[in-house]
Amino acid sequence: MMKGLYVITDGSTGDTLLRKVEQALRGGAALVQYRDKTADAIRREREAAALRSLCHEHNALFLINDDVALAKTVQADGVHVGRDDSALSAARGYLGKSAIIGVSCYNRLELALEAAVQGADYLAFGSFFPSPTKPDAPRATLELLQQARQQLTLPICTIGGITLDNAPSLLANGADMLAVITDVFNSPDIVQQASRYQALVLAHTA
Repeated sequence: MMKGLYVITDGSTGDTLLRKVEQALRGGAALVQYRDKTADAIRREREAAALRSLCHEHNALFLINDDVALAKTVQADGVHVGRDDSALSAARGYLGKSAIIGVSCYNRLELALEAAVQGADYLAFGSFFPSPTKPDAPRATLELLQQARQQLTLPICTIGGITLDNAPSLLANGADMLAVITDVFNSPDIVQQASRYQALVLAHTA
């Protein structure tokens, strides 16, 4: 069962990126998603390979946002796909049965039900709160989260403007994973902040 703090990289590159992610992993982050939309393929492959090694040293899962080919090249644990990305079935065919494939379902339960039937490994909903990363993202509700928990057995990931103050409401309504960018990577003490999140999730999902 996938659960815990799920950090998504914040656009940092090179040594800064690796340092930040290592600190989050030291704090207990259970999953790391590498999200980089730039066209610098050489740098992206180098960073992804380094992050994969770092994650596995800390017994954490490493996923790549959107890029199925990069995930295969660096032998990531899987990918996260969205509405405009590679179809779930195509990603599964390319990466194989053992790959972890997560799907963005935004604020739509029907997308989650469809993805579950198609073989997704986890489902992501959001944005639950105002997000500095995606300010125009559709807003998901706690009621949606409750419905998803009642109807689905797959792990549920929540995203969007999550903080330590609002995270308990998500966990109380069925979230297994908290996907966080800003509130972890902008913290003056990333290790401590990640540790707080991981402890919070584990306390609610034990």
